[in-house]
Amino acid sequence: MSSWSSWLAERSADVTSSHRVQLALTAIVAAGLGVSAVIGLQNARQWYNIHDLKDTIPDLDSPHDVEKINNFGGAESEDGGEHRDDERSAALARRARLGDYDESLILEQLARNRVFLTDDGLAKLRKAFVIVVGCGGVGSHATAALARSGCGRLRLIDFDQLTLSSLNRHAVATLADVGTPKVDCLRKRLEQVVPWTHFDCRNQLFGGKTAEDQLAPWADGQKPDYVIDAIDNIDSKVALLLYCHRNGIKVVSSMGAGCKSDPTRVFIGDISASAEDPLSRATRRKLRLRGVKDGIPVVFSSEKTGPGKAQLLPLPEDEFTKGSVNELGVLPDFRVRILPVLGTMPAVFGLCVANHVMLELTGYPHDYLPSKAREKMYDGVLAQIQGLEERVAKHYGFETVSLRIPVTADDVGYLIEEVWKGRSVVSGLASRLALTRWRKPADNWIDTSTPGQRADRLQLADLVCLTKDEMLRHEKEVLKEGKAPEDLYDPKVVELVERRMREERAFRAQR
Repeated sequence: MSSWSSWLAERSADVTSSHRVQLALTAIVAAGLGVSAVIGLQNARQWYNIHDLKDTIPDLDSPHDVEKINNFGGAESEDGGEHRDDERSAALARRARLGDYDESLILEQLARNRVFLTDDGLAKLRKAFVIVVGCGGVGSHATAALARSGCGRLRLIDFDQLTLSSLNRHAVATLADVGTPKVDCLRKRLEQVVPWTHFDCRNQLFGGKTAEDQLAPWADGQKPDYVIDAIDNIDSKVALLLYCHRNGIKVVSSMGAGCKSDPTRVFIGDISASAEDPLSRATRRKLRLRGVKDGIPVVFSSEKTGPGKAQLLPLPEDEFTKGSVNELGVLPDFRVRILPVLGTMPAVFGLCVANHVMLELTGYPHDYLPSKAREKMYDGVLAQIQGLEERVAKHYGFETVSLRIPVTADDVGYLIEEVWKGRSVVSGLASRLALTRWRKPADNWIDTSTPGQRADRLQLADLVCLTKDEMLRHEKEVLKEGKAPEDLYDPKVVELVERRMREERAFRAQR
């Protein structure tokens, strides 16, 4: 009897265990079916959404309104106003700037910058006020990068409108934006990405007379933390850099991206170190004339021109024969020739500028390229000029005690680097350089009108760059024996000297 009872108990336990196993298996199968159903539903929705989107794209033979474009070549909406998405984005941005936006969403969007810059660095960037002057290829990419990285306040300054030719290098412009102000295009497109960012758009031409207002503090009194110079007009560029330098405003300047194609030769360094860039050279030259030789970080390319590379396209000859070439420009002093631009290079420059500003604002470690550090050489050349002038004066019977020359070490640096491009005008050599008068001095070149003082009437435009050996020969045959340079040098050398001297006089006349 006991064995029968034991057998029944064992069978009852097996049945109970089997029932639990069945329930567990049923639950697992049901969960699997539920997950499959959810995934299937999501895939179905995605499939229908994609096909709905594709159905909105007309076939090539379908009726279309391609002729509906504006006078500038941009697409025109049916009602002539903003697209509904733009209206919704603008409304969202207005609410977000008033605080109606989830902070956790902002931090999630900026998560990669947050872990890189740390919470403290990101907080500094979000509180920063940056001004971008020039919103074309370089400026648009710099602005977009700063906005996407969390910069809180951006003032955009540019007088120009988008053209069809802008679309090969602009960061966010579409065909629909052609004919609209560049500053408004940037704001409208970036509000769709970072609606909480505050924009102050100024559709204005930057100039020295308007600098105080255009670079003024934000409405609540916050001063600009950084200014980005993305201007391609030399006079406006110099005016901006001078104002920032004299008023202690941090600024970084983009040099020329036109005719450049090698991104490995783009550097960030002091303006005194920039080379092989006509825009940089002209900017440095004008700044030196106004007493600024360094202390401004710039983005520049060391790429040299060469056979087969892009060049500045000249105006057709018939335009010159008509006269008044300046009238062909949009504004006075703006270029009237077509500058070849590979669309990627302004982006490289703009991103380098934005990267530099972000590192500076957040205190992230970074270093400049070393400058030329040629101050000692300039001091040596200055002493050489003094000695040369004394020897020549003594040769002509002048007393050389207390002879003073109106040249400084800064003048020497300006002449060697900017006027004579760091090379001897005769041989093209770049070592053991010296400066000397080009022609024999006039009869009244020593001023003795002040008792006890002898002043040399030497002018910067009188000096040329030679090697020291060439200078000694020039001193003997031209300055002392009275030969004309035309009798001593090749006509090409003489023509080069005269051309450089004319350029120097023209630059100095603009001071």
